[in-house]
Amino acid sequence: MSTTASAPDALTRDALAVLQPGFGGTTAPDWLLRRIGEGLASVGVFGRNVHTPEQLAALTAQLRAEREDVLVAIDEESGDVTRLEVRTGSSFPGNHALGAVDDVALTRGVAAELGRRLAECGVNFNWAPSADVNSDPDNPVIGVRSFGADPDLVARHTAAYIEGLQSSGVAACAKHFPGHGDTSVDSHHAVPHIDIDPDLLNARELVPFRAALAAGTRAVMSAHIRVPALDPDLPATLSRRILTDLLRGELGFDGLIVTDGIEMKAISGTYGIENGVVRAIAAGCDAICVGGGLHDELTVLRLRDALVAAVRAGELPEERLADAAARVRALAAWTSGPGAAARAGVAPDQEIGLRAARRALTITHSETYAGPLTDAPYVAAFTPLANIAVGDETPWGVGAELARRLPGTETGSFTGDRAGEEALAAAGERRVVAVVRDAHRHAWMAAAVDHLLAARPDTVVIEMGVPQSKPTGALHIATHGAARVCGTAAAEALTGA
Repeated sequence: MSTTASAPDALTRDALAVLQPGFGGTTAPDWLLRRIGEGLASVGVFGRNVHTPEQLAALTAQLRAEREDVLVAIDEESGDVTRLEVRTGSSFPGNHALGAVDDVALTRGVAAELGRRLAECGVNFNWAPSADVNSDPDNPVIGVRSFGADPDLVARHTAAYIEGLQSSGVAACAKHFPGHGDTSVDSHHAVPHIDIDPDLLNARELVPFRAALAAGTRAVMSAHIRVPALDPDLPATLSRRILTDLLRGELGFDGLIVTDGIEMKAISGTYGIENGVVRAIAAGCDAICVGGGLHDELTVLRLRDALVAAVRAGELPEERLADAAARVRALAAWTSGPGAAARAGVAPDQEIGLRAARRALTITHSETYAGPLTDAPYVAAFTPLANIAVGDETPWGVGAELARRLPGTETGSFTGDRAGEEALAAAGERRVVAVVRDAHRHAWMAAAVDHLLAARPDTVVIEMGVPQSKPTGALHIATHGAARVCGTAAAEALTGA
C-alpha cells in the first residue's frame, strides 16, 4: 500500500473521490496509486492504456491492490468508438448497426458479451451507451454512435444494452443527457445549441433516457450542450435546472451523474477547467470525467484543490461535495459488493458481434452488378477527418479483409476535391470498391463516387457511416458502422462467402 506523510482530511478525500482521471502508459504510475490511497475512487482507461486484454487485466489488478473497490471506467461504445480494440477495430458493431437490425435480444446479447470481456479485464464501469436520438443526419459527432433517428427504437435498444451490460457486472452510463442528437456542432470544440421547444424535447430527446432509468442504469453522463428550453444560460453539465431539477427531481434518477470529458472545449474553453469542475459538482454532477486529453498528476491536484478551495470559500456547499463522493462510492460498492459475483456469470458468445454485423448489412444490387468478386480489386477509401470521439488510431474499411480473401487487393486512401480522379488513376484496370463514411455529409466524397461511377459503372460502393444518400454503384452495401466486424461482413458479402 502507498503511504503519505499525513492522511488527507475528509474534505480532501471527497474532492479526490469525485474525479475520474486518466493517466499515461500501460501500467499504473506511482502518482496514481498514491492518490488512490489518499481517496481517489475512480480511474479512466483510454486507448493509450490498452495493449492486450492480459495487459489491461494486470493494470486493473495493480489498481485494486491499492483499493479493492476502485471504479475502472472506459469509453467502450464498441463500433466506431472502441478503446479495448483501438488498434484493430471492434469485435462488435456499434449502436447504429444494432438499431438497423432492431432485435432487442441481439442488442442485449452483444452488450452482455462486451460486458463479460470488460469484466475479465477488470473494467467495471462503461461510459456507454449513447442514448442520443440522431435526429440531425448532419450531426458531426453522434451519427453511427446512435441507435437511430426514431425515439422509440433508441429507447428500446438503450434499455436492452443497459440490461445486457449490467448483467455482466459492469455499470452502464446512458449518455449524453439531455440528448446530443440534434446538434450540428461537436462539443469537443464548442458549445452546441439545441433550440427546440419543451414538447419536442420531451417527446424525442428524453424518451430514451426515461427508458434507461427504467432499465436501471447505474449512471447518466451529462452533455456539454445548451438547451434554452431547459436553461437559457448554462450548458447541461453546469445546469442545476437540468441535472438537479429535471434529472433528479422530475425523472427521479438516484444514481451517479458523471460529466462528459471536462477538458472538452465546450467547458474548458468557455468556463475554464477548474471553474467548470466546481460548477458541475454544484449543479448536481457527482463525478468528473477528465483524462481524454489531460492525464497527468498536476491536473488531478489542480482540480482537487479547486474543489477544496470552493468549499472553504463558500462557493460550493460541503454537503453537495460529500453527497457526490458518496454516490461515487455507492457505485463502487455495487460493482464489488455481495451481488457482483452473481452478475459475473454471463456465458461467452465470441461470435455474436460478427453475427450482428452480418444481420445489419443492407445490400442493393443494380442491373450492372456482375456477381461476387473473384479477382483482387482496388479499394478506394474516401477518408473524412475523424471526430475526436472516434479518433484516427482505429483502422476501418474492408481492404484488410478483402486482401485476406483475395490476395493482391490494394487499398488507397483519398480525400479532397480530386479524390475521384486520383482513385481512378490508382485503380488502373482493376475493379473498384469505393468505401465511404457519411457520404451525405461530405460533398467532395459524393463527387468522388460520382466520378468513379461515370467512368466505371461496375464500381462497388460500401457506405460505413449513416446511410442517407441514395444507394449507388453496381452493388451498394450499407454496413451502418465502421467496426472491424462490419468490414468483415461486407467483405463476405462482396466475395459471396
